[in-house]
Amino acid sequence: METYENMPRPEIVLVADTVAREKNIDRDDVFEAMEVAIQKAARSKYGFEHDIRAQIDRKTGAISMARYREVVSNPEEIENEAAQILLEDAKAYDSKIKVGEFLIDPLPPIDFGRIAAQTAKQVIMQKVREAERNKQFEEYKEKIGTIVNGTVKRIEFGNVVLDIGKTEAVLRRDEIIPREKFKNGDRVRAYVLDVRREAKGPQIFLSRTCPEFLAKLFTSEVPEIYDGIVKIMGVARDPGSKAKIAVRAEDMTIDPVGACVGLRGIRVQAVVTELQGEKIDIVPYSEDRAQYIVSALAPAEVTKVVIDEENNRIEAVVAQEQFSIAIGRRGQNVKLASQLLGCDIDVLTEEQEQERRSNENKVHSQRFMEALDVDEMIAHLLIAEGFSNVDEIAMVDLRELSEIEGFDEDVAKELQSRAKEYVEKRDKEFEEKSKSLGLDDKLQSVEGLDRDMLLTLAGKGIKTIDDLADLAADELIEILGENTVSIQEANKIIMNAREHWFTEE
Repeated sequence: METYENMPRPEIVLVADTVAREKNIDRDDVFEAMEVAIQKAARSKYGFEHDIRAQIDRKTGAISMARYREVVSNPEEIENEAAQILLEDAKAYDSKIKVGEFLIDPLPPIDFGRIAAQTAKQVIMQKVREAERNKQFEEYKEKIGTIVNGTVKRIEFGNVVLDIGKTEAVLRRDEIIPREKFKNGDRVRAYVLDVRREAKGPQIFLSRTCPEFLAKLFTSEVPEIYDGIVKIMGVARDPGSKAKIAVRAEDMTIDPVGACVGLRGIRVQAVVTELQGEKIDIVPYSEDRAQYIVSALAPAEVTKVVIDEENNRIEAVVAQEQFSIAIGRRGQNVKLASQLLGCDIDVLTEEQEQERRSNENKVHSQRFMEALDVDEMIAHLLIAEGFSNVDEIAMVDLRELSEIEGFDEDVAKELQSRAKEYVEKRDKEFEEKSKSLGLDDKLQSVEGLDRDMLLTLAGKGIKTIDDLADLAADELIEILGENTVSIQEANKIIMNAREHWFTEE
């Protein structure tokens, strides 16, 4: 087997070093690009079917080339005669060679002609561009979640293309604050939302409307947030109009709201100016949920808070003159407070709340009077003690009933006896009716539906869980009756019915 002396080529090392320095990419990436170019030129000389590999000495620049042939055991495995060889033929060159190894034939250095040199140049430039793109992708991927500065380069269909240094970034029109106008050359700050690897290079997507941008602006303006002394607990935004940010101090001696406002409002004003005059409410965060709700609805003064943990809903009661303030312009104040708390908030006036409670009490009172055969006074006493349905009276500890003012043990026993009798009779009737109507068992297990609702649904032809899942919220309300469930409760019932679709998938 012939060997060839590989002459040192210092000019190759010099070119590799220069390209790596100018393009700010890894020196090895340049050498690998050169090796690919040499391999391509060699294959154009010897034949593209050959597996020819080149290697450049990283110190001397000497080029070594060789043809590789894979050793196979039988003729059926040969797919390319130029790149594969039978074991018995390979042993004529190397007696110790095994199946799966490569027979390596050194090749003489090739003289690069004009076309070969041009091809090599193209391959090198392509590889250099790929290396640059990979470097840019890795560099900007680490910047996701940070703020970058850029200069407006051009505007395309409402999307703003920014020059952010080594590459371009896109600020899509839906990520621009409403009424915000840019022109070429404007300096812009934006939040890095995402970085994607694409054929033409990394695509960087920015935003000025996301809540994270507001949080990052406060982090840069307020040293206490940057140092972790004050923490941002939540952000809600209506971009360009209004925002709420909840903050909490790790150190009890520090006022988190004051730290964010700054001396004479200098810190918060810097953020407001960046966001084109967006009004910002700074809300003190509290572990006490009721107190947090009151703060979130500021500047409205809340007189009462009712929290429904089961349905993730909150009722905030305000005085009549505070109602419009609590709701805000176009419902903005209550919407932002709801986003901040992560649940629905219903704002009621004191009169509305009283009326609602009165109506609920009437319904409960009527049910107790009919089910237990008692007068209105006893029904009101049960409601005042927190009982809302007959099942609770049937299941409660007898001592709790007997401790109600005006009740003794005999009255308590009689009430519980009547309650159990009513529940037993009602359940039996329900079972008979559900069977006669063909009510499916799975439908009965849907959370949020009581027996009356189930019978109403069955009477309207909604007899299976899929029948219910196919309904829209307004259709369900129409079937059950206007005041039976709210739009949110209807949506929750339908989503509970649809849950099995996703688990089965």
